[in-house]
Amino acid sequence: MEPNGDQPKGDEPKGDMTLRTLAMPADANAAGDIFGGWVMAQMDLASGIRAAERAGGRVVTVAVKEMSFTKPMKVGDTLSVYTSIERLGNTSMSLHVEAWAQRYLTSHRERVTHAQFVMVALDGRGKPTPIPARD
Repeated sequence: MEPNGDQPKGDEPKGDMTLRTLAMPADANAAGDIFGGWVMAQMDLASGIRAAERAGGRVVTVAVKEMSFTKPMKVGDTLSVYTSIERLGNTSMSLHVEAWAQRYLTSHRERVTHAQFVMVALDGRGKPTPIPARD
C-alpha cells in the first residue's frame, strides 16, 4: 500500500471473483457510508460459497482474522469479493478474502478490506468431517 493509503498502481485483486453485489441505501448509515458489517457479511457469504465447493458439502465459519477497512464503500458502489484457498487442513481451510469497490458509474475500483476466513467442513450431524482429497 502506498503511504497515502492508496493501492499501488496496477494492483489487482487476488483470487477468484466469488460474489458481486450492489451496495444499497438500506446497507448504509445516514451519511451514505456502507456498514462494515454488511461488507463483512458479503465476505462471509463468498467464503462459504468457495469453501463449500471445495469441501463438497456443508461448511461453517469458525474465525475471521485481522480485518481492517482501508477505504469506504458508498451507496451505489458495486462490491466484488475475491477468494483464494490459502491452506487446506484435514477438516478446515483458510481463505484469503478481498473486498473491492467499483465506484458508482465509473470503472475505478479500490480494495476496501481483506481478511483471512477459517472454515470447517461438517457432516450431516454437524460434526467436523474430512475435506476430500482432489485428484
